[in-house]
Amino acid sequence: MGLTEDRERFREVGESRREDLAEFISRGDLGGSDAERIRIPIKVVDLPAFEYDQRAAGGVGQGGDGQPQPGQPVEPEPDDGDEAGDPGEEGGDHEYYEMDPEEFARELDEALGLDLEPKGKRVVEEVEGDFTDTARAGPRGTLDVDEFFKRGLKRHLATDFDEAYVREGLFVDGADVDDVFAWARGKGIPVSRAWIADAAATLEDERGEPVAALDRWESFDALDAELDREPVTHRIRREGLESVPFRREDERFRHPEVIEKRERNVVVINVRDASGSMRETKRELVERVFTPMDWYLTGKYDAAEFRYVVHDAEAWEVDREEFFGVQSGGGTRISSAYDLAEEILEEYPYSEWNRYVFAAGDSENAGSDTTNNVIPTMESIDANLQAYVETQPGDGAANARHADEVEEAFGDADDVAVARVTEPDDVTDAIYEILSTESAEGADAGGAARRTDGGGSR
Repeated sequence: MGLTEDRERFREVGESRREDLAEFISRGDLGGSDAERIRIPIKVVDLPAFEYDQRAAGGVGQGGDGQPQPGQPVEPEPDDGDEAGDPGEEGGDHEYYEMDPEEFARELDEALGLDLEPKGKRVVEEVEGDFTDTARAGPRGTLDVDEFFKRGLKRHLATDFDEAYVREGLFVDGADVDDVFAWARGKGIPVSRAWIADAAATLEDERGEPVAALDRWESFDALDAELDREPVTHRIRREGLESVPFRREDERFRHPEVIEKRERNVVVINVRDASGSMRETKRELVERVFTPMDWYLTGKYDAAEFRYVVHDAEAWEVDREEFFGVQSGGGTRISSAYDLAEEILEEYPYSEWNRYVFAAGDSENAGSDTTNNVIPTMESIDANLQAYVETQPGDGAANARHADEVEEAFGDADDVAVARVTEPDDVTDAIYEILSTESAEGADAGGAARRTDGGGSR
């Protein structure tokens, strides 16, 4: 079966596909995958196919010539290799569907109902967009003619006035230039005193008498009662617009909009307790939680970097291959790992990176280290999300208090999650608990309802 057929088959199985994914995360062989390709086993049921071979001599009966006689019992002949055995002893055959982290993230979103939308952080490129920005200087060829005209027209409309109406004020009995200027400005007409003085001089030349002697109106109130000034827009519609008084300051030049392309990037600090109490079963539970989350975040972000820290009473950085296997015989001081994580995060400014700190262990810690040291350090770390996963099979230990103390300190904070895993079946609940805390819609009613019966609920 080719890759295309595998892909189509995997898509057709619907709900069983999600069950396969959840079972793979909880109990499958995670080592069969790597950071770029995840191999999900698909359960295969092969139905028997019956074929009739005309070349076969005789039948299956007991007749003398190979022909069955009526009433004779049929006794099948055993095939070579048939062996006695109880039904179901053999493991089922599997096919594998390979997916990249992007597809894994989509499948996990669908399977668990997650809704994580990564944030763009680091500016990786500035590109030129459409010519939508303007500036007061630029090449003549980029002059925004429309904007130039609009600015000039706006000024024209703001400074124009009904000249005939203002000139009529000079015909008020006894009014001089100052009286007309005060009357016009009182009505909000944008006319200058010099313009009124020029108009008065023209009238005096035409009539041969001073404007104070013109007495068409006995008062300004009488003039206003008879005449209305015409709005400039009405006059433009009637007479048209002969010219617009453009000025140099009206010029605007088009420039392309500068668009910042931000990379959705993330750094994940994975922290694990490597002290003597972290036996193989506990370490396996850590791997089952952290590995799918690494795949998921790799698929969600454009760029993802992972750093791995292990600790007993002291902390040190390791590579991924060492992370899940290393064990020491020392005691436990979890704060040493957070001190190192905080130091590593200095390489990834929060303004440019999405940051996650995921820690796991059996919740055993030295003395009051959690209260006095770990919690204050967690509070000082700027991160999208911090999480602690308690891996404590069985009834746990009396001094396994770290998860409880972190939970009590941060309550329902939207950037701190606590999950508990006692067996592989709790793994998907723990992953949901952690990732849904970061998700904008991860705490909806449906998501909360499906967590009520799992060991991973907060």
